[in-house]
Amino acid sequence: MMTSVRIIAAGDGFDIFVADRLIVTHRADRPAVFVGRGRADIAMYRGNFDIADRIDERVALRHAHVTADRVALSASAGQPPLLVLAIDDGAVAFETGDVSLNRFWLRTHAEPGERLWGAGEQMSYFDLAGRRFPLWTSEPGVGRDKTTLLTFQADVTAHSGGDYWNTNYPQPTWISSRRYALHVETSAYACFDFRDPGFHEIELWEIPSRIELTAADSFAAIVSALSTRFGRPPRLPEWAYSGAILGLKDGERSFARMDAMIAAGADVGGLWCEDWVGLRVTSFGKRLFWDWKANDARYPRLRERIAELAARGIRFLGYVNPYLAIDGTLYGEAAAAGHLALRLDSDEPYLVDFGEFDCGIVDFTSPAAADWFAERVIGREMLDAGLSGWMADFGEYLPIDVRLADGTDGMIAHNAWPVLWAEVNARAIASRGKTGDSLFFMRAGGSGLSRHCPLLWAGDQSVDFSRHDGIGTVITAALSSGLLGNAYHHSDLGGYTSLFGNVRTPELLMRWSELSAFSPVMRSHEGNRPDDNLQLDDDPAVLTHFVRMTHIHAALAPYVATLCDAAVATGLPLQRPLFLDHEDDAACWGIDMQYGYGPDLVVAPVTASDARQWDAYLPAGTDWVHLWSATHYVGGATVTVAAPLGEPPVFYRAGSAHAALFAEIASLHQ
Repeated sequence: MMTSVRIIAAGDGFDIFVADRLIVTHRADRPAVFVGRGRADIAMYRGNFDIADRIDERVALRHAHVTADRVALSASAGQPPLLVLAIDDGAVAFETGDVSLNRFWLRTHAEPGERLWGAGEQMSYFDLAGRRFPLWTSEPGVGRDKTTLLTFQADVTAHSGGDYWNTNYPQPTWISSRRYALHVETSAYACFDFRDPGFHEIELWEIPSRIELTAADSFAAIVSALSTRFGRPPRLPEWAYSGAILGLKDGERSFARMDAMIAAGADVGGLWCEDWVGLRVTSFGKRLFWDWKANDARYPRLRERIAELAARGIRFLGYVNPYLAIDGTLYGEAAAAGHLALRLDSDEPYLVDFGEFDCGIVDFTSPAAADWFAERVIGREMLDAGLSGWMADFGEYLPIDVRLADGTDGMIAHNAWPVLWAEVNARAIASRGKTGDSLFFMRAGGSGLSRHCPLLWAGDQSVDFSRHDGIGTVITAALSSGLLGNAYHHSDLGGYTSLFGNVRTPELLMRWSELSAFSPVMRSHEGNRPDDNLQLDDDPAVLTHFVRMTHIHAALAPYVATLCDAAVATGLPLQRPLFLDHEDDAACWGIDMQYGYGPDLVVAPVTASDARQWDAYLPAGTDWVHLWSATHYVGGATVTVAAPLGEPPVFYRAGSAHAALFAEIASLHQ
């Protein structure tokens, strides 16, 4: 690992290197650093944000006074410095004496053909080069493509269409194909702009404390270093990858439906009933009653039923988020104890509109409030009731005009909120001695999430094959987030969002089952409008296909166990870009719709409708075996294979230590 950062005086400016990689070049006629003042103009509507900036001033800091590892920057010679930067343990630290400065821009060196990856969990583009990426946690949008009717309808009705850059999980970190990583230590609004061929521009709505730089001889070493930096998640529990987790929100009928699917042959390791707290029906669909207690009317004898499932080796999972509905009992309890975030203009709790119901915000900047939620809600109502896991939803909705207990400005707290939420969940699990056994999964995130959160899910995809919001986006999500320390990733099998007549097809459910079978966790979801959409147990052919995929998923458990062990040791993600294991093959650098499942499998899921053949690139330097036909291929070429339903394009490395297991799995689809 090479983290040596140097500032070298050069002419009337300076250069910054990490190892031998040029990162910043600054000259009086080509300044790299700018500061300024601006006024944010942000409006939130149900987790969707309109973001604009009123720039009052942008000053190029052309004059540089370099002394050893320190640079004082001013607008021109003879003027006092506005910014000082200095080397600080593998990073560049920044200081300013002018507290009115609240905007910062830095231009870093770019090279022709350079590829860039990261920026959190990106849905549309894995390679960031040539595009601009605002970094602000939010709803990702419905459709996410301004040229489509679905996005237009979502924008018109609810300001919720989104765009390619919207994400639940932004992170100001990138990895360059020049084999270095850059991380900005900030939770302020940020933007990475890679559109100019001559430089990459970082924009921040504060003066950052530091920018960290890491270089290494391999991409794998960089990813491992970032995993160490941001914190490695606990090992994925065996039960989570040894059978499918059925997502059913049908009240007490969920148990009978699960048993029927098991009777049909499905390998099931968990039952996920997000409606364990009861339902609230809105115009968006069937949502949940946000008062985090078991609903006895919808799930009678739930604790007993959970114990009965546990005796059969089946875990029960639920749902929670960090907001409390004002018509629930926990809201009153939290308000009375002073655990809620407040309005700026009064001492009343700040209420957020979540779509036909209002909620208070538990203020996690208050240690007492965080402890209360971890113990009173997650501890007593969930873990003590026998729940082994849950979706820890939301985290993106913190308003900017909120008053927090520790005095943090909402603009700074907003991007940090998902990590605080993850920490509350992890603390609750640790309090019961369940770390590494109980499991929660999140869609919202930020820098350091992986230290607390054991599993990501890709959020709320539309129930279709669309380019920017359909099944293929979960691959991009896994690849981008996996580079930044998040070893375990999965998605809602079948997608989630069904609006404006967009509903699931049997083919979509089957293709998503195939993708999920070759993912660490295979979890289904009924979606926001389950009555309008096809479910796994509605169609005999879909169910038969799903059952076969659960067999494959379960049979992969011994191989996945080795990947989990490796993730603990190295931080490398289970679903990974091909270049992590084959970086000398530059053709792998641009692959974004297939992934390595560990070092021995290449998975190229079918992400288009009506496709019965599919192309896959096989990395050079080894031979590959098509899982279903046993046909051998020489790596370094794109091959076209038959891809009927039930045979997703999957290849294993010839000579793999797991070859016998893979050959056995090939027979399970028949």
